[in-house]
Amino acid sequence: MKKKTIILIIIAFIITILVYNKNEEIIIPKESIRIRIIANSNETIDIKEKLEVKKNIEKELYSLLKDVSSIEEARDIIQNNLERLNIVIDDTTDEDYLVSFGNNYFPRKVYKGVVYEEGLYESLTITLGSGVGNNWWCVLFPPLCLLDGNEDTEDVEYQFFVKELLDEYIG
Repeated sequence: MKKKTIILIIIAFIITILVYNKNEEIIIPKESIRIRIIANSNETIDIKEKLEVKKNIEKELYSLLKDVSSIEEARDIIQNNLERLNIVIDDTTDEDYLVSFGNNYFPRKVYKGVVYEEGLYESLTITLGSGVGNNWWCVLFPPLCLLDGNEDTEDVEYQFFVKELLDEYIG
């Protein structure tokens, strides 16, 4: 009987922790840098092209930003390597495109329990063609894009990693 009681107490404790963590909103700070890639249109060929550009740009940005420890350092590296990013895009697509780095509007989004508030955010934006298709975006600094690679990540696990990264980079 004692064993059952202890097991029930442990289960209740675990459920309480999971419910508490699920209700605790994690909000990405205003002091962050995002990346957005906007497709020419929502035609299959344009979406595939957006994903190809995303894959190659992510690879390049990872190599540039992997050792960055501050937003100022990330900002400088991005600004100083815009030509390098243009070369990556040129090698990926024949489509006209525009690369800009500055403040851009983002709508509010909740992804796997993490809140991305709406507002103007410093961002690297790549617009392919007429830029009327769906977009993909994530946070470059702190480096949350690296977490997004595994779509099978559970919400609680994703939230844990996001919180850990924010604590490390933002304090």
